[in-house]
Amino acid sequence: MSKSRKNSLDIMQIVRAIGAVFGDIGTSPLYTLAIIIILTKPAPNELIGVTSLIIWTMILLVTIQYAWLAMNLSLRGEGGTVVLGEIASKLTRNKRLRRFYRVLVFVGLSFLIGDGVITPAITILSSVEGLRLIPTFQHLGQAEIIFISILITLGLFSLQSRGTGKIGEYFGPIMIMWFTTIGAIGLYFVLQNPSVLHAFNPYHGIKFILNHPIKGLIALSEVILAATGGEALYADMGHLGSYAIRRAWIFVFMALSLNYLGQTAYVLKYHIFGENVTPFFSSAQLIFGKTLYIPFLILVIVSGIIASQAMISGVFSIIFQAINSRIFPMVYIKHTSTKISTQIYIPSVNWLLMLGVILMYFIFRQSHHMAAAYGFAVNVVMIITAFFLIVIYFSRRKYLHGAISILLLIVDVIFWISNFTKIPHGAYWSVIFAAFPLSTILLYLGGQARLYKKLRFMDLPEFLNKFQHAYKNFPKIKGTAIFLLRDVKKIPPYISITMFEHGIIYEQNYFLSLVKKEEPFGVEVKLKDRLTPNLGVIEIRYGYSEVIDVERLLQQIEIKERVIFYGVEHIKTEKLVWSLFATMKKALPAFVEFYKFPPEKVHGVSVRVEF
Repeated sequence: MSKSRKNSLDIMQIVRAIGAVFGDIGTSPLYTLAIIIILTKPAPNELIGVTSLIIWTMILLVTIQYAWLAMNLSLRGEGGTVVLGEIASKLTRNKRLRRFYRVLVFVGLSFLIGDGVITPAITILSSVEGLRLIPTFQHLGQAEIIFISILITLGLFSLQSRGTGKIGEYFGPIMIMWFTTIGAIGLYFVLQNPSVLHAFNPYHGIKFILNHPIKGLIALSEVILAATGGEALYADMGHLGSYAIRRAWIFVFMALSLNYLGQTAYVLKYHIFGENVTPFFSSAQLIFGKTLYIPFLILVIVSGIIASQAMISGVFSIIFQAINSRIFPMVYIKHTSTKISTQIYIPSVNWLLMLGVILMYFIFRQSHHMAAAYGFAVNVVMIITAFFLIVIYFSRRKYLHGAISILLLIVDVIFWISNFTKIPHGAYWSVIFAAFPLSTILLYLGGQARLYKKLRFMDLPEFLNKFQHAYKNFPKIKGTAIFLLRDVKKIPPYISITMFEHGIIYEQNYFLSLVKKEEPFGVEVKLKDRLTPNLGVIEIRYGYSEVIDVERLLQQIEIKERVIFYGVEHIKTEKLVWSLFATMKKALPAFVEFYKFPPEKVHGVSVRVEF
């Protein structure tokens, strides 16, 4: 590959990274400084300290914690909470520690999913509130603002079923326009008051906290909003690569810093410290005037939709990976692209997210009130990330990295403590939204583990003796039968029932096992050694982000199945928790539906299990 072509591809990846990764953190300037001013009412000489806290939060938590330390750790180029949990687990033989790491991963995933409700809500609502600076709409009431936000939300979530691949191609250039614009606005006001550049000195932020502990604690609880979305740098590393994301972050960081500094210079110049301060929108309107402000506002709303879209798609991906990793129940998934397997749509999750977003509008009504619920979820994920960084780096004897990770954990915990001030004002909604996926994961895993213990599996040697006797004495059905199982050494009861009690034996029989690989992509299918001349084993190994077509894969090894059998557990219990699990099993699509087995060939064999 020529050097010019390589450079061109690198630039394209950086553009894609700007569009796909930085939507959430890129729209934080809409509300972050405004909310801090409204809640803490800083004096003019204190505002530099507040801005210093914002800039150093981006430096410490986004640049150092994620862009440097976390992105140095990966499995086959992949990043994210699950990856850190896997790396940490491989570094210890202690089963209790491994279980603890696993629980931390569940908590991290649940809070990220819960954040999928709050991010679109605050981003869309704060974008629409900017309409009030247009003279025609200056008297819009909050009810009208909420109505417009609901219309945008309905449109956004309704479009999910059509797929977002083509829309996604335009995200990069739009977000480049966004960051360039807000950076230029900030630069205009910074040039009018260069003294705001003192915010890069951390002394001013520390001084503000030490001189005003209560006010500083409240400010910190909102400063974290400037770093929300930082975890996306690491989570999306497998799709876009660390090189592209790190270089894109340099550009994004400069634009965000300039805008925060510009908002500070604007507030200091015009002494705007009132209840309804909107330095982001007001400073933009001052530059663009009445005419150009309208296209700017359109850019704001589009950027807000992009940020929301990235979060929604991220939640779909998280849940899909959790299903493939068998830690989340199999909900119905629609694939929106025939070319790109990772473009998916999950109807149940989509509509639940939409209802959650609309609920947020009615509960909080204004974006600065909504900020009370925002940030807590991401803060929990940051603490879990920092903890894993400490474990991994010290285990690998990289003591400098480990020491820095300890300092970052302390910073994360300080932010977390500051967020407790927000709990009475709505931060508990972060916990409520995270509780749904977490309780679902725990119920599903607990139920599956109990179900596995209750099922009477047959050891392979005993099964083979019975199979050979039955094959010799029972009449055979023409064709090939596939039986689904996880581990060929343990034969599930539905196979024994089908063959030995019902006498259903085909001329050719195969056990099919689907095995998740640790990497996200890649599919392998192979016919393993035969157990008997008429009984073989097929194994399909697939990446946890792959969508597999079983029938097509079987054709690759020249197997034309006539029927596919799988087990259906009929749970009988009088205990409430297991009744919930039984209801979940009945309501959700079966294993064969999730993996696109041909419905006309599939037969479920019911097995009664008493809990």
